[in-house]
Amino acid sequence: METAILLWFLAFALIVTGLVGLVLPAIPGALLVFAGLLLAAWAEDFTYVGTWTIVALAVLTLLSYGVDFWATMFGAKKFGASKGAILGAVIGSMVGIFLGFPGVLFGPFIGAVIGELLAQRGLSQAARAGFGATIGLVLGAAIKIALAFSMIGIFLVARFFGFGG
Repeated sequence: METAILLWFLAFALIVTGLVGLVLPAIPGALLVFAGLLLAAWAEDFTYVGTWTIVALAVLTLLSYGVDFWATMFGAKKFGASKGAILGAVIGSMVGIFLGFPGVLFGPFIGAVIGELLAQRGLSQAARAGFGATIGLVLGAAIKIALAFSMIGIFLVARFFGFGG
């Protein structure tokens, strides 16, 4: 009994840290949310939350990783960015992860601007592409948060209403 309580506490801590990690760099948010939910299911020997629920949660976790790159590209493209700017935004996103919160926030913008300038477009268009990449970044964060809360909702329904599969 004491072990189960400890596992539930650790699961809760992982989930909360994961939710924070969805908006902060260098913390694998979706993966931590998944790990917390998996640990919570394990704490009860997968009695209420079964294989199909875990598979669904894993799929949503994987989906959340693709969202970042897709949303950045989508935002840049909607604002008329060239292929170079879109590639620059993706590279800026990846480099920005290692530079903390300012890097995550400004990396896609700077990457898109550099890509647009290398494509020999004007500074105005480069700024527009960078703005689009930043809008995409915000959109991506919102989608990741929605996916994480969907994961938590699926887990709770499986746990408390018996749809655990």
